Amino acid sequence: MEKVWDNEGVSLGIYISVPFCRTKCSYCNFASDVFSRAGFEPYVARVCADIENATPTGEEMGGQIEREVDSIYLGGGTPTVLERKQLERMFEAVRAQFLVRSNAEVSVECAPGTLTSGMLDTLLRLGVNRVSLGVQTFVDGEAQAVGRLHNRTTVLDDISRLRAAGITNINVDLIAGLPHQTRQSWEQSLSATIATGSPHVSVYMLEIDDDSRLGRELIAGGTRYHAHFVPDEDAVGEFYLAACERLEAAGVTQYEISNFARPGWESRHNLKYWTRQPYLGFGLDAHSMLRSVDPALEGVRFATADSLERYIAGSALSRSEVSQANGLEESFFLGLRLNQGVKPGEIAGRFGQAALDHFHPAIAELIRDGLLDQSADVLRLTPRGRLFSNEVFQAFLVDSHVFARP
Repeated sequence: MEKVWDNEGVSLGIYISVPFCRTKCSYCNFASDVFSRAGFEPYVARVCADIENATPTGEEMGGQIEREVDSIYLGGGTPTVLERKQLERMFEAVRAQFLVRSNAEVSVECAPGTLTSGMLDTLLRLGVNRVSLGVQTFVDGEAQAVGRLHNRTTVLDDISRLRAAGITNINVDLIAGLPHQTRQSWEQSLSATIATGSPHVSVYMLEIDDDSRLGRELIAGGTRYHAHFVPDEDAVGEFYLAACERLEAAGVTQYEISNFARPGWESRHNLKYWTRQPYLGFGLDAHSMLRSVDPALEGVRFATADSLERYIAGSALSRSEVSQANGLEESFFLGLRLNQGVKPGEIAGRFGQAALDHFHPAIAELIRDGLLDQSADVLRLTPRGRLFSNEVFQAFLVDSHVFARP
């Protein structure tokens, strides 16, 4: 029987990774791929076993395990490629081990075109009330160039069927910088996104690294995967800023570097990451963060293997301690991702005035460079600062002597 918890207090977020896809998109740098369906069952069995062992595992890692859960998020990959019974077993495992709040946010990532009538019925029965659609673009040629299997019509049909079923909390993912993307085609995608009326939109700038086929080809200067049609960095920045302006004008307000929502529709689960609340991750390459039982530490983080074979075989978790120095860094890194920014006074209250004073020169320089804004004791990234956020975050790396004992 499902356990329900309504009292106030610290609540966990639960993330379950499902790394299986119908096709591997050329830009994807996640630990997901096209695996044989024969691997689905042993994978689900491993995830369920890990969920059942969550309490002893968390204790072994040195973390405090909360029993109450107010967000569940299935990401991937494409969770909806699993058999419906397999999805049910994972949800049952969570509800057997944790106290799920009656108003919990329950999200599932879906690739457009995978929401069959049967799958939609299953998601509703499991309590799913939020769906994130990996749209990336509403321009069919751009979708095909990176290996997406859907088209604009498929997306619009999925959104219509979700709403008819009663799921109105819908996120649309977009990527700025796809091959063949132009200012005009980007405007088409933005207009189509706004026209859907979706209350949440995520806008990511194309990541160029050697963890994706497209990224490796771009770094090598090649032409495979349409790499020579990828917009330049300045154009991608312009696309991103245009999205910020267009979505804001449509009432979909930016609340984090890549995330926009109508008031009250912000992602509760993702806010846990940025506000450093506890969460548990299950599945391939899944990460967890818990409060530490050691009062000298800010917390503990641990992660599963990023190889499917090693994960299913029960490979040991990697563990790291969140020291005071780490906590100070994260308070800036993660807090500045949010448009609400960080309050230096609160940083000083938690980590000491000396720790904050250490960053005063860097903060002053970032303000002079137009990357940070400070007003009413709040530090925020400027629009330009969001474009160069990684450079800003580098300024908040903590020197070892900041917390050195005298």
